[in-house]
Amino acid sequence: MTESVPITTCYRHPDRRAGVSCQRCGRPICPSCMVQASVGFQCPECVKGAAKTSPVVRFGEIRHGGRPVVTLGLIALNVVAMVVVGVQAGSFMEGGGSFWDNGVLVGYGELREVVGLRVVSTPVGVAEGEWYRIITGGFLHSGLLHLGMNMLLLYLLGAQLEPLLGRVRFLTLYLACLVAGSFGVLLVSPTAVTVGASGAIFGLMGAALAAQRLAPHRVALANIGALIVVNLLITFAVPNISVGAHVGGLVAGVVVGALVIWLDTKVASEWLGAAVCLAVAAVLFVGCLWAADHWANPIL
Repeated sequence: MTESVPITTCYRHPDRRAGVSCQRCGRPICPSCMVQASVGFQCPECVKGAAKTSPVVRFGEIRHGGRPVVTLGLIALNVVAMVVVGVQAGSFMEGGGSFWDNGVLVGYGELREVVGLRVVSTPVGVAEGEWYRIITGGFLHSGLLHLGMNMLLLYLLGAQLEPLLGRVRFLTLYLACLVAGSFGVLLVSPTAVTVGASGAIFGLMGAALAAQRLAPHRVALANIGALIVVNLLITFAVPNISVGAHVGGLVAGVVVGALVIWLDTKVASEWLGAAVCLAVAAVLFVGCLWAADHWANPIL
């Protein structure tokens, strides 16, 4: 003799037979109500409840498919700088010329020129009042390969972050990361000539990582954890790569990016996040001046 088993129906559709139970609340649900979860299935109400407890990121200015105008503008500035340097140096495979000499990032050093029959040395660098090098160094590159690799990463990251953050916040974030990279250089190797946008680009990678971790349900960004690890390995393994710029930019990108995203959950204002980025950039800029002057004039 067999014992009949009662048929369980879906709690939302009494006329339908339930296939499984919700992993969160245990209520029976039919195939139409099953929502795939990390483990098993959940009912629609539990899915909605989980979404409400997730980080709420407004980013009202998200424009999927919009052109990343700021990103393209930054790329254009880097390309123009490369053209000027290449024309003056007579080669696009290395730096040189007056534009290069006056724009590279260096804390303190000497520019040697042959005048007549003698060599004249002129002190140069941020410590000599040439503060603009903190910014201009991030737009110069040592050759086409250096430029191409950085601009490819800038486009890939900017195409995702700029629509997410909005143009103003993205631009100010980029500036903060660029200055952070310069600060790292002046702390670690103030006498070395340093060029490249990689400090700012590492900052964008850090900001993208922060966005991915803090807003997983609102942000569609590719997983960049592996990209950061690979680039850090290259940074420490390959000679003549600025560790200070890369690490400084990365740390600033994670911290400032996370702060901007968190603020957006509290106050729906694009300008507040931009103001925070500018404030961080200003503090780091002062830090650059201090670092250059500290190493140029050490306290005995």
